[in-house]
Amino acid sequence: MKAAFWLLVLFAVAVAATVAAKNSGYVLIVSQPYRIELSLNLMMVLLSFAFFITYLFVRLAVITLRLPTEVGEFRLRRRREKARKAMLEGFKAFMEGRYAKAEQASAAALQLKESPVVNVLNAVVAARSAHELRRYSERDEFIALAEAGAPKETALRLMTQAELLLDEHRSEEALRVLQTLRSAVKRQHTAALRLEMKAQQQLGNWNEVLNLLGQLEQRNALDKTVLRQLRRHAHTANLKGKMLDSSSLKAYWQGLSSADKKDSKLAAAIVYACAAAGDCAIARQIIEQSLDSEWDSELAQLYAECPEKDAVGQIERAEAWLESHPNDARLLLALGKLCLHGELWGKAQNYLDASLSVEPDYPAHLALAQLNEKIGRPERARDHYTKGLELALKRLEVLGQKQLIAESG
Repeated sequence: MKAAFWLLVLFAVAVAATVAAKNSGYVLIVSQPYRIELSLNLMMVLLSFAFFITYLFVRLAVITLRLPTEVGEFRLRRRREKARKAMLEGFKAFMEGRYAKAEQASAAALQLKESPVVNVLNAVVAARSAHELRRYSERDEFIALAEAGAPKETALRLMTQAELLLDEHRSEEALRVLQTLRSAVKRQHTAALRLEMKAQQQLGNWNEVLNLLGQLEQRNALDKTVLRQLRRHAHTANLKGKMLDSSSLKAYWQGLSSADKKDSKLAAAIVYACAAAGDCAIARQIIEQSLDSEWDSELAQLYAECPEKDAVGQIERAEAWLESHPNDARLLLALGKLCLHGELWGKAQNYLDASLSVEPDYPAHLALAQLNEKIGRPERARDHYTKGLELALKRLEVLGQKQLIAESG
């Protein structure tokens, strides 16, 4: 397209030159006492030359006047390119885990004093790098530089500061920083809620942890399995302060949400606590309510750990569950233990043998050994003790191997 344009211009110039060459006119310039007569063609050439020279002088003057600005802009561009290169180098080194290099590059980029956002990003990377190198005083200096260089970028700076303080287990200071962030922003960040929950966990404020878990659940910020585990841990930690107070344990159970009551492991923890407090009635009530709501074999096995005086009512209740879960080894074990407690030797023998046929395990052998001792069969009792010990040792060996694999992994 440009070639065609310049070709047309060339043709136009050629035509104009041809027309001008045929022009026989002249120009008369009178300035007393002088009189100058020129051909029209020469006059046009002189005017064109004068226009060209004038244009050159004007362009030169404009360039000269703009030279300081151009030099300043050139230096600014070079500084920005240098700052961007250093910033990218720092980010790359940090992601690669080369924290000393990341700190050095980010500190160099920070000295070039780019825009506030770039400054705070460089300061944060430098602070995180120094933290990973355990140079906490330098880390705090970079955080201060982030505040001085970009006072309006509060969220990034405060989130970083809180996270690094928590990693250092300075929970109370981290909470104060998060409180500052809460007052500075309109809506609390989900990530800030996570950090606050971690701080409350470190401080052992489990009621606050449960409150924060509720907020995170509303925002769908946690996986359901993780949420359930964290909630269970918080409730279990709360129970430690109520271990010897059965009325507090009962009130705590009643105060749980319906979703928490369906957590069989949490129910088992409260059952253990009630049993330790000597209130087996509450323990049985919790087990019955939980199993009627949602079946759990481990919780069913605990039903025999808090027997009534004659255990008849418990046996009837467990046998009703057995109709729906006929091959549950732990329920059969619980029934065998309850019958053993109620001195129903024949039924106890049948249920314990059935439990072993479904799933051989040492608790059933131990219960059968106790049964045979009570009915005067010491040889069978010794045999069951031996088999139970072998199974228990195998279980310990398997658990030990799993722990070694987990530690090595």
